[in-house]
Amino acid sequence: MKKSVIKGRMPAVALAVMTAGVLLVAPLAANAQDKTIQEIERYRQMLQDGNPAELTVAKGEALWTQKRGPKKASLEACDFGMGPGVLKGAYAKLPRYFADTDNVMDFESRLVHCMVTLQGFKAADLVKRPFSGGGKPATELEALTAYAVEESRGATIDLPQSHPMEVASFKRGEKLFYFRGGPYDFSCASCHAVDGQRIRLQGLPNLTKPEPAKAAFATWPAYRVSQGAVRTMQWRMADCFRQQRFPSLKYGSQTSIDLITFLGVTAKGGKMDSPAIKR
Repeated sequence: MKKSVIKGRMPAVALAVMTAGVLLVAPLAANAQDKTIQEIERYRQMLQDGNPAELTVAKGEALWTQKRGPKKASLEACDFGMGPGVLKGAYAKLPRYFADTDNVMDFESRLVHCMVTLQGFKAADLVKRPFSGGGKPATELEALTAYAVEESRGATIDLPQSHPMEVASFKRGEKLFYFRGGPYDFSCASCHAVDGQRIRLQGLPNLTKPEPAKAAFATWPAYRVSQGAVRTMQWRMADCFRQQRFPSLKYGSQTSIDLITFLGVTAKGGKMDSPAIKR
């Protein structure tokens, strides 16, 4: 009889012990994760005081005023949506519609356009190698983008949505964000539509919400410590495609611009703080 009673009680006792263990471990795990995130953020703040991106910004500034290309012209007359030669705050309002191309363009695609039309470079040559290798000197596109975004530091993110093509770009970007595909059936939303997700020490912000979207948009381009290089928003989009095992994302493609538009519109009201520093 006693043997039977003991057998009947064991599952309940075991369940109680397991439940107590889970209740005890869960807060400890949460606290450990919070501390890890805090330490990572503290590490980034320490590095920001001597951000190596400053060297890339200086290179971009020199390139901006230098008369280059077949036409021997500078980029000082380039119009990024606020008038020819106006760079202050322009990055915070891109992507946007441009009448001269009848299309929505982000900063990097507009930069290529100006280098072609003003300086005479060939677009195919410019986008052949838009990103530098790890630890290698910044490409001209990376340097020029770093300089331009530095000129928008502190500017309010405010992508225009008044033109029908701007609205269409946002809607396409939203669909692309949730589109699932590739060998793992991933989408952007697989990583960036849930609160509190992380890959190893890398936090995955919920980009469907304004505050995380503001923090993300405002801090790209950024200097990646792990790669020893400044990385632009176009690189960020392309690397996400790589991690999803999607086909390679073409530099300056409409797909990339639409995704950046979706992120930027969601980030409305944030303050640019780039080039930032990332792990």
